[in-house]
Amino acid sequence: MITEFTDSMLGIWRANKGSLARTVIYTLGHFVIAITCLMLIADVSLREAMTDAIVEPIANSIWYFLLDKWWTRNVKKRK
Repeated sequence: MITEFTDSMLGIWRANKGSLARTVIYTLGHFVIAITCLMLIADVSLREAMTDAIVEPIANSIWYFLLDKWWTRNVKKRK
């Protein structure tokens, strides 16, 4: 079971190596930029900035997922 999972994850990584690597680098960069901006602009602690920099994109991802599900159900019905 673990071997199958590991093999499938490695297969996905190999097939999308460049795209996944860029996505990880972009995400890490987003965290650093968000933390820096929050610390400089809002004058919050590192812990608060890190929490917001991680939680906010996750919340946005959930919001987008829900919006997309609603959109595909309702907009497709109208067409």
